[in-house]
Amino acid sequence: MSYAPYILKAIQTSLEAGSAILDVYRSEFAVEYKTDRSPLTLADRRSHEVIVEHLNDFNIPILSEEGKGTAYEQRKNWNQLWVVDPLDGTKEFIKRNGEFTVNIALIEKNKPVLGVIFVPDKETLYFAAAGLGAYKLETEPLLEFLDPKHNTKKEDELVEKIIAHAARLPVQPSPSPIFTIVGSRSHSTPELQAYVEEKRREYKDVDFIAAGSSLKFCVVAEGRADIYPRLGPTMEWDTAAGQAIAENAGGKVLRYDTQEPLTYNKEDLYNPWFIVSREV
Repeated sequence: MSYAPYILKAIQTSLEAGSAILDVYRSEFAVEYKTDRSPLTLADRRSHEVIVEHLNDFNIPILSEEGKGTAYEQRKNWNQLWVVDPLDGTKEFIKRNGEFTVNIALIEKNKPVLGVIFVPDKETLYFAAAGLGAYKLETEPLLEFLDPKHNTKKEDELVEKIIAHAARLPVQPSPSPIFTIVGSRSHSTPELQAYVEEKRREYKDVDFIAAGSSLKFCVVAEGRADIYPRLGPTMEWDTAAGQAIAENAGGKVLRYDTQEPLTYNKEDLYNPWFIVSREV
């Protein structure tokens, strides 16, 4: 199966959603709070609207953080679905540190087979698909590729052109002599701190990189970190795109307790604790 039509649509959708986010980011925006006290902005809602409008072209159901109300009795029969986070890292967005992303993933039989992570403030795109590999691309040349007025190539040819301008992940294939952990900038837990201390006793030389949103998956996929331990709560839309990118870059995303890969479209949309590790 060729994922070219899906990856192209996901990339273009992420860019348009990112543009909608930046319009709000560069304004004086207000912050609301959901019932769980997590923050919500106009950017979340506008990005969600863009994503739903574009992905509906495929007639594939969508599971989104901003539209998560579908009952399990209905979605348990979905063999294929999009799992998206219109604005991952809302806390980073509010802090205006640029570490927020648009996450789009395609799930088949409970596994992520395609993932796109766009970093609007950095104009950086990560994308991956089964059989295609994982890539990083600065988006300026991409806009020209995707402009229908200037491009008449078929979908497979256009994907090949995009890949030709991208860096295949991992971009740092050789392990660093210093064991490097990447962890959450805004969601640190005592368990994470204990894990880092344990690794310091094990390896002596340990670096720690703090990053927001799904960028932590990308740091491992690039090869800049050896491991990302998530010893705290996440939802499926937080991880689906990142898992696709990390796995297609040769890494692993495994449950902390059973060492099995994370799965999707579960009755409970919360993820178990997990570890993302690069291939060494």
